[in-house]
Amino acid sequence: MRTALATFGAKGYYGTTTGEVAKAAGISQAYVYRLFPDKETLFLAVVERCFARIKESLADGVAAATGTSPDAILFAMADAYAKLIAHENALLLVQMHAQCAAISEPSVREVVQRGYARTVEYVRGVSGADEESVQVFFARGMLCHLVVAVDASHVDAPWARTLSLGIRHYT
Repeated sequence: MRTALATFGAKGYYGTTTGEVAKAAGISQAYVYRLFPDKETLFLAVVERCFARIKESLADGVAAATGTSPDAILFAMADAYAKLIAHENALLLVQMHAQCAAISEPSVREVVQRGYARTVEYVRGVSGADEESVQVFFARGMLCHLVVAVDASHVDAPWARTLSLGIRHYT
């Protein structure tokens, strides 16, 4: 799964073959097919693993929170997530590829929808935050994806400073 995550992260759902995953893992393509009947099933498992890893990270944030208010918990979860995507680049890449593939692939869309449903409900439940605060939390997360993707925090230009304002970024 780690190898599939890195391989799909590098080239996305459409650009990755099961042969490339097998080669990167040092196994035969036939063995990949013993574990997963097709590329779609493998990709969906990788996306599910990403959502599980995100939830683990958010839980770490909750444990590290310095207060019990919704804002304190959301802040700690955001910090944990920012660290996660800084250190596990392939996870961020797979998330972005999955969101793009979800536009035209119903099975990917369903997995992404279920993943976000679980994640939103988890964030709402552990933080006690209202709907608007939870929405802002996720909106900032998406903005964080953009800031990382275009390396905006290292661009000295008004547009980059505007997008990066208040976004925690770890390297």
